[in-house]
Amino acid sequence: MSAHAAAPHPAPLLALRGVRKSHHIGTPVETEVLHGIDLTIEAGEFCALVGPSGSGKSSLLNLIGLLEPPTAGEIRLDGMDTAQLPETARTRLRGRSIGFVFQFHHLLPAFSALENVLMPASIERGAASDTDTARARELLRRVGLHDQAHKKPGELSGGQQQRVAIARALLLAPRLLLADEPTGNLDSQAAQQAFALLREFNQDATHGQRSACLMVTHDEHLAAQCDRRLHMRDGRMCD
Repeated sequence: MSAHAAAPHPAPLLALRGVRKSHHIGTPVETEVLHGIDLTIEAGEFCALVGPSGSGKSSLLNLIGLLEPPTAGEIRLDGMDTAQLPETARTRLRGRSIGFVFQFHHLLPAFSALENVLMPASIERGAASDTDTARARELLRRVGLHDQAHKKPGELSGGQQQRVAIARALLLAPRLLLADEPTGNLDSQAAQQAFALLREFNQDATHGQRSACLMVTHDEHLAAQCDRRLHMRDGRMCD
């Protein structure tokens, strides 16, 4: 091989091939809700997933997030075929490599903002370390809530709670961030602030490589600010 040959192109961070998903929806008969999805996302990409309600966006996110396996097809994360992993290995990979932000923040009301941000480390390692706590405080500072760390979710506004949820999703520096309508419950100003935070962290290479983000949204203004817009309809990707 020539000394000047190009280096092989790295595999995409996420690659789906022929992914299908069927459910029992109120009857014994299986109904297919995802029909042969092909999709790739590169490290550092920020993609919007758009489409009408019922088109399969949340079902697709559940599969990509390793919350359930596909009925058929491959889902590769960093080249690893996650569909072939046993449940315990999928759970481990999910906790280590994937962060989640939802429309409803799912913060634990009895815990402070800081304790909520630390929750992924507590689940992953049994207890948060001093390093985890320092990172959680730094994330709260970066989302503008360093002085609210002691407050419980009920003492925070909706926009502040979503910022806590974003900090929580980023605690373990995931390779892939999945956001399911993260601004759908916020007013336009808070929505733009939350999106800006997701974008900022997506572009941050502090931990060696930028995280990718896949965001489900109905907000066309936010979708237009993403690197790429992916369209779904009736359980299929479309142009």
